[in-house]
This record gives sequence, C-alpha cells and structure tokens, in this order.
Amino acid sequence: MRFFPLEDSGVADDTYFVFSSDNGFHLGEYRLAQGKQTAFDTDVRVPLVIAGPAVPAGSTRTEIVQNIDLAPTFQRLAGGTVASDVNGRSIVPLLQGQPAANWRTASLIEHHGPDAADDDPDAQTARDGRPTTYEALRTASYTYVEYANCEREYYDRLADPYQLNNVAAQLPAARRAALHTALQRLRDCHTHEACWTAGHVTA
Repeated sequence: MRFFPLEDSGVADDTYFVFSSDNGFHLGEYRLAQGKQTAFDTDVRVPLVIAGPAVPAGSTRTEIVQNIDLAPTFQRLAGGTVASDVNGRSIVPLLQGQPAANWRTASLIEHHGPDAADDDPDAQTARDGRPTTYEALRTASYTYVEYANCEREYYDRLADPYQLNNVAAQLPAARRAALHTALQRLRDCHTHEACWTAGHVTA
C-alpha cells in the first residue's frame, strides 16, 4: 500500500495537524513514586501543538485550554455547528491569533481515591504515590488544592514555579474562603454556561 503526501492529494492547505497527550507524568519529582495523579504541573500540564491553515507559524498562546475544548474546536474546523450545551469552547479564534475576549481564567482538576479508612483491613500500608481524593483550582499564577482529608495546598507559581512551598496556611482567612468558594463553584457546576462562568476566577 502506498501513502501519498498531502500535497499530492491536494488537501495540504485544508489539513490541521494536532499534537497533544492525555496527561503529564512525574518521575521522581517531589520524592514521589512515579505517577500522574497529583495536582502538580508535572502531571496536569500537557502539550497542545496545532499547525494548519490560518495558524500563525511559531505563535504561542497562554490562555488556559482544556481537553473539553477539543471536540468543539474540531467541529468548527470541519465546518460544523457546535451545540449550545457542549462543554468546552472552540479555540479556533486563539489558533487564528484573534483576541481571547472573556476567556476562562481557571481550570478544575480532580482526582478520586484511594480513600481507605485507617481501620480498613484492606488498606495498603505501603504508599504507592497516589494522593487521596482532591479537587484543585489552577489559574495562570497559582494552584489551590483541597484534599478529602481537609489538608490544603496553595502554590504561587509565579514566585515558586516548581511548586515547592505550600503557603496555604499563610493566606488570610478571607483569601482562603474566596478560594474555597471559587473551587466549589467549578466543582459543582452542571451546565455549559454555569461551568464557563465558574471558570472565570479573579486572581
């Protein structure tokens, strides 16, 4: 079987190339066993590289994009109509270098389990690197994490890009309350519009 180049097929000018991944992965960072289930950037950030018609060569965008944005993006690129109740937003305007008016400022990160009780006879005694259940809020400048065991983490990634200093306990009470409320709104939203609104978190 012979595969013809896109140019020979006459579709090169109508083809988009998309490279991404399903998750990050840590290999020894933070003295943790290898894995992919923490809220650290090693695990939650993934590449997204797109080339194609009307995409400026060498351009980089800093807006927060999630995997739920891929389906509506592909629909738009294919000339389809995106249903009003679809989660995520098309990033075609971002690809084309247009301003990102009112784009989301935060993403929700979730992980479930293991959550075995201390008296569970099946509880594992050896730590395997998996964190307990948590929800996290990630913006362009910070990561805030709430664990099911009531522990909290806050990393100022501008001052601490490697997320080494958890300063949650040093935050003013009003700031902690605002972070908790913002995280709850993202965690508990159920409709497309409600989740899009909840994704606009102030610094």
